[in-house]
Amino acid sequence: MAHVVTEKCIKCKYTDCVEVCPVDCFLELPDMLIIDPNTCIDCGLCVQECPVNAIVNDLYDPTNTWSLYNKNKIKDAVPIFEKKLPPKDADSFAHKENKEALLPDFKEKSQ
Repeated sequence: MAHVVTEKCIKCKYTDCVEVCPVDCFLELPDMLIIDPNTCIDCGLCVQECPVNAIVNDLYDPTNTWSLYNKNKIKDAVPIFEKKLPPKDADSFAHKENKEALLPDFKEKSQ
């Protein structure tokens, strides 16, 4: 099983998690990061590094919406190996709820 990035990362893209990942499983999309489930070793180091708690363990529900979104977006994402500065408006999005609506392809890529 792997960890997945959830909606809390949308428009925040803090990359503290990338820096601690021992297997470089993070990928970058325009509005968020995702985890490649084929690479993630479920070590959990990234979970505590995320300042918005956007990373969760997928152990109990591997068919959940965010698992599918992460898996289905792999081909659209680029690997990220180093910490970057977050978007300038990241802090204003950090605690917003229901950010899925900000992803134009969310419904089609999470089914």
